[in-house]
Amino acid sequence: MLRGIIRGNIVSTRKQESLVGSKFMEVQLMKNGELTEEYLIAVDSVGAGIGETVLLTTGSSARLALHNVNAPCDAVIVGIVD
Repeated sequence: MLRGIIRGNIVSTRKQESLVGSKFMEVQLMKNGELTEEYLIAVDSVGAGIGETVLLTTGSSARLALHNVNAPCDAVIVGIVD
């Protein structure tokens, strides 16, 4: 699991069919409590907003988090850090 801060949203007028209705967010990753220069584009599954610290899952776990094992997705926001 990864931690990061949402920096923006990604607008996509055309998507693969299984991702229609999904919200894409740009996330700046954190390591050891410090921001890195690494960014990911992740599907939001919890309604997170810009500036919030979030938890992400990647790989095959990301597809499971979306409840769609056929979705072409590699990163999903699965939690908001309080």
